[in-house]
Amino acid sequence: MKRRGLLYWLAFLTMVAMVAMLISSCAKPTRKPEAALDTPEHHVFTGYKLYDRGDYAGAQREFVLALQLDKNYSPAYVGLGLCFGSQKAFEKAYENMKKAKSLAKKKEDRVDAHVGMIRLYSMERKGKWLKEAEDEFEDAVKLDPKSSAAYFYMGKAYKFGYDFDKAGTMFKKVLDLNDKYLVEADNEWKIVQKIQRAAPGSMIGKKIALIEEISRADLAALFIQELLLEKLYQKRTPAKFDTSFRAPTDTRRFQADKIVKAEAATDIQAHVLRTDIETVLRLGVRGLEPTPDHKFLPDEKVSRAAYAMMIEDILIKVSGNQKLATEFIGSKSPFPDLRNDLPYFNAVMVTTSRGIMEAKDMSTGEFAPRGTVSGADALLIIRKLKDELRFF
Repeated sequence: MKRRGLLYWLAFLTMVAMVAMLISSCAKPTRKPEAALDTPEHHVFTGYKLYDRGDYAGAQREFVLALQLDKNYSPAYVGLGLCFGSQKAFEKAYENMKKAKSLAKKKEDRVDAHVGMIRLYSMERKGKWLKEAEDEFEDAVKLDPKSSAAYFYMGKAYKFGYDFDKAGTMFKKVLDLNDKYLVEADNEWKIVQKIQRAAPGSMIGKKIALIEEISRADLAALFIQELLLEKLYQKRTPAKFDTSFRAPTDTRRFQADKIVKAEAATDIQAHVLRTDIETVLRLGVRGLEPTPDHKFLPDEKVSRAAYAMMIEDILIKVSGNQKLATEFIGSKSPFPDLRNDLPYFNAVMVTTSRGIMEAKDMSTGEFAPRGTVSGADALLIIRKLKDELRFF
């Protein structure tokens, strides 16, 4: 991991040096176009395509090529600012974005620069970033009240600031404008709606809600802090006491054959969610057990099938109904991608028949057992599980 990080920074520093040299060349006489599509507009268009794919070096190259043709082309500076921001080089990011604002003359370029600042504030999230983003948003919509980009990225800013009600309002406005960012806004609105329905009560729950693919560590934290699994087990499961007679032992005697018990998981010592993980390990949740070599694998992504098995296990322990473990054995599968002889088939049926989980793709009916689970989906499933557990 250290070697990979070193290589990343070497590549980043090389790219910064390359961009600096290219930008310095903009001070020289503007170069002449070498092809029909060698225009600032085309290079910026291509730069954003590369940026959206995560190719920041390629995107920066295109934005600089645009500046070599027109050193005052504001949209190119916006693109450079976003590239630097996506790589955590915020000083250079703001430097380029402010230059974009100072050079912007046309209304759409000025709006673009304000939106770029919103995006940078949302990336860095430092100090009073949300208030600063709101100020940029106000400036943008004063210039263009129908700017889909301004509403969309302000919606994302509110989402990152955990103000899901305002985020939903912004995404809904994009859909009402019926112009750009329709697909993106619709997806974001659906995510926000899930989070609102799940109503996370803890800050860790709100943070995990924004994760696209949750890990085993994330889920351990949700079970402890959102489901309150420890309290739930204490309330539903009667305590067991060992009242059998045992002869007192002499602690002064040497115990040559005493065995030191190994830790349940040896790969969580430095993990920020260690306490939640250790609690889950102590409680014992099927699907969140350590491996035979005492590894918890905290960063491993959770599949939908594994999540179903965990939910089934919790239902059985809280309800005391052991019949749930075999309730659907031998039944016909309603999902085209789920055979009834798979080890997690019963768990999937237990959770879906009770409305706790549902098909991944409603149009095809596929459950997608190997698919990952988003933070928003994980929270909504926990909310539905809470509703189900009220009956016990």
